[in-house]
This record gives sequence, C-alpha cells and structure tokens, in this order.
Amino acid sequence: MAIIAQDMREVDVVITHRLESGVPLVGQVSRYIISAGGKRLRPALLLLMCGTLGYTGAQRFNLAAVVEFIHTSTLLHDDVVDDSSMRRGNPTANETFGNPASVLVGDFLYSRCFQMMVDAQNMRIMEVLAEATNVIAEGEVMQLMNMHNAALDEAGYLHVIRSKTAKLFEASARVGAILANASPDIEAACADYGQALGTAFQIIDDVLDYTGDVAVMGKNLGDDLREGKTTLPLIAAMQRGTASERELIQSAIETGKLELIDQVVAIVQATGALDVARQAAADEARRAIAAAELLPDNAHRQCLIQLAAQLLERQS
Repeated sequence: MAIIAQDMREVDVVITHRLESGVPLVGQVSRYIISAGGKRLRPALLLLMCGTLGYTGAQRFNLAAVVEFIHTSTLLHDDVVDDSSMRRGNPTANETFGNPASVLVGDFLYSRCFQMMVDAQNMRIMEVLAEATNVIAEGEVMQLMNMHNAALDEAGYLHVIRSKTAKLFEASARVGAILANASPDIEAACADYGQALGTAFQIIDDVLDYTGDVAVMGKNLGDDLREGKTTLPLIAAMQRGTASERELIQSAIETGKLELIDQVVAIVQATGALDVARQAAADEARRAIAAAELLPDNAHRQCLIQLAAQLLERQS
C-alpha cells in the first residue's frame, strides 16, 4: 500500500524505539517475532482510516504501534497454547526461545502497550483498546474451551473469530476515527469495516489451512485439525457430507489425528465446503466495502475498498 508506505516506516521507528528494554532477552524475543514479517494489517488499517478522515497528527504512529504490539503479544501466547512450531515460514518464538520466554515477553508487550496508550492522553482510545484486549482474551479462552468440540456450529465459530481476530481490526479502525474526531455515524462505519474485514480475513485463513501452499503460507497445513479447531470448512463439510463422512471429521476433530488429514481434505473439497466458507468471506468483504463507501471519497478510502476486495485472492 504505497499510499501509507512512509507512515508505516514511521511506525517501524516507533516499534524499534519501544522494544528497547534493559533486559536483553526481552528485546531479543520481541525483535525476533516482529522482524519475522507479517502483513501489519492492523496498523495499516488505523493509518488508512486516519488518511481517509484527514488526521495527520503524530499520535497515529504511536497507536499504530500499539495495535501491532497487542497483536504480537497474542501471537506469542497463541503459539505456546497451540504448541505451534512454525509461523511465517520461520520457527516460532517458543520453538526458538522456549515457552516461558515467549509468555513473559508477550506480557512485556502488553504492559508496554499500556504505557504507550497513556501517551495518547485520550480516555476514549484507552477505553476502546482496553475493551478490545479483554475481548480478545475472552475469545482465546472460548477457542480453548471449544478445542476438539465437533459440535461447534457456525454461530459459535463466528462468535469466537469475531472476538479473537476481528475485534482488533475493529478497534484499529475505530481508533483512527476517534483520532480524527469523526462523528458517531462515521466512527460506527469505521468499526463495521474493521469487524467485517477481520472476520473475512480469519475465514480465508481457515480455508487456507486446507488448500494453501506450505511454502507460501509459512505455516504447517493441518495445524487447525491437529489442534482440534472446528473451523467453518469443517462445519460446512459435516453439514453437507454423508453420515460416515461426518463421523470421520468428528473423529479427526476430537482426536486431532493428523493421519486423517488427507481423508478430511478430500471430504472438505468434495462436499463444496470450501466454497461455502469462501462465500461467507465474500459476504463479509462486501459488508466491509459497504461500510467504507460511507466514508469521505478519497484515495485512502479507495485503498480500503481494494483491501477488502483483494482479501478474497489471498494465498498466505
């Protein structure tokens, strides 16, 4: 996104400065995961909203770094909980430094966010980010409670992903609106855009777990199944498959046996479950575009619309 390239470089300056710590391991682990790449979608979303609504103050760089730190801390904790070994094509931080270091550095990043939020001197922003962080944690616990639960339905699945993934997208977009002193209607449109974009992003992520290229995705295929996550492709496959196909998927979810992955993938593809999931993501992308069209018409808004449309072509 060339339109915010310079802004993102400013955010990187803030990130580098704020990762400094008197404890070497803190900086080492933090830099390891942040330098591993990633799309930086959440800070980009905040910056795009600021651009759309005409806010050019320096606080946008600080708060864009905050949302990236919140996201990074959740990744550190998630990879420990999920026992993941690969992310973005590299060994995870917990694989490299161990679980205790990953958990504690994740805590450091959360607490650093509190310090940075105070810098903004805006109680409304603190309220939005504090609530988002709490909802994300609740979403992670909900996901944990539903591990190996083959009875999870689409409504339950959407509740989990809107909490654990889409909430930070929503908060990032809303913070951009608050910085710009937008009207309540415009702030609501920004939040709707963020929630819809984040939901579509996660649904596509779950589709890629059954269709993606390991080299492109940078993570192991079948990880969701191994972890016992009942995602939309599996829910749709169980709804559309035969009784024996449903039983096999239920068994795979409940046991996490990767030996069943090839059979599960075959069922998911044969039942059209991936098309069902892609259609759900497309519906969310259209909802995001409709929300963006309520914002001022400029180059930044056009970028928001393109971002939602391009999500459906995502391969990693």
